[in-house]
Amino acid sequence: MNNYFIYGDIGGTKTLLRAEVADGNKTDLCYERRYDSRAYPDFDTILADFLDKAELNKAGHYPISACFGIAGPIVSQRAKLTNLPWIMDASALATRFSIPKVKLINDFEALATGIEKLSLNDLAALQWGVAERQAMRVVLGAGTGMGVAWLHWQGDRYIPLSTEGGHIEFAPATSLQMELLGYLMKKFEHVSVERVLSGPGLTNIFNFLQSNPTRFPGILAEELKEDSGAIITKLAYELKHPIALQALELFVEIYGAYAGNLALLGLCRGGVYIAGGIAPKIIDTLLTGNFMQAFRHKGRYSEMMSEIPVHVIMNPQVGLLGAGLEAQRLMQASV
Repeated sequence: MNNYFIYGDIGGTKTLLRAEVADGNKTDLCYERRYDSRAYPDFDTILADFLDKAELNKAGHYPISACFGIAGPIVSQRAKLTNLPWIMDASALATRFSIPKVKLINDFEALATGIEKLSLNDLAALQWGVAERQAMRVVLGAGTGMGVAWLHWQGDRYIPLSTEGGHIEFAPATSLQMELLGYLMKKFEHVSVERVLSGPGLTNIFNFLQSNPTRFPGILAEELKEDSGAIITKLAYELKHPIALQALELFVEIYGAYAGNLALLGLCRGGVYIAGGIAPKIIDTLLTGNFMQAFRHKGRYSEMMSEIPVHVIMNPQVGLLGAGLEAQRLMQASV
């Protein structure tokens, strides 16, 4: 009898599922399928189709475990997706599909877990530093929002700790950033880091910079919609739009300072990993030095900050890899 495990990355736009057959310590990817999430009424329908198309049971394979990374909060192994009207319940999935072990994890927890599956080719170094073995790590990433997870060593591996670090208060570090905070306080009751470091956050920065006509005289102001991060990066890189260029610079400075704060808070001598959809798209700006200058600008601890490795994760499937690693561990624990 050959066992297999299932894992997936489930988001509001797409769902990617994989199945791997295990033979001792070796695993082989045997089936993979991508689904348009919004085209299905629930996750059960997708999983049923996946199992039917894979036809693994006909080949004498049996599912032992499954792990799914989900864009949404998980409580008692039950979750409502943030951008879909789906309810996912690990126990119900296990019963319906006869899978002994099913686990739901937050998408950022999956991403943090997947780091150990990455090679150097999957990373872009902002600062090599000197990684301390088994020391704390932190993963943060700006995308639709801001995600943060700690990684602490326990036993023989790193264990991810989920957080809501994107919702702590934005702490300005320069006079311009203080002006930005004042601008945002007029719009929002609570100005979190996510209001600045995310796709909508980059839009907020752009709109702030053009709100004062004296900053860029002669340039027509046009307020962008809530999440126009992709438009701003295009304006900056392709058209060299001065407001877009300064918006990116300010975004990167704040990003670096925030990453440094998290590294200092956790004494993350094991490394800092920048994830999310935005970082790979603006890697050229991240490499210019402003990010790391803000990262290291910590007064008496600046020298220590220069010793911490800082990498950008360039592999977009790191969350999927993390869910796969957790599914494999679940299977190994059951045999």
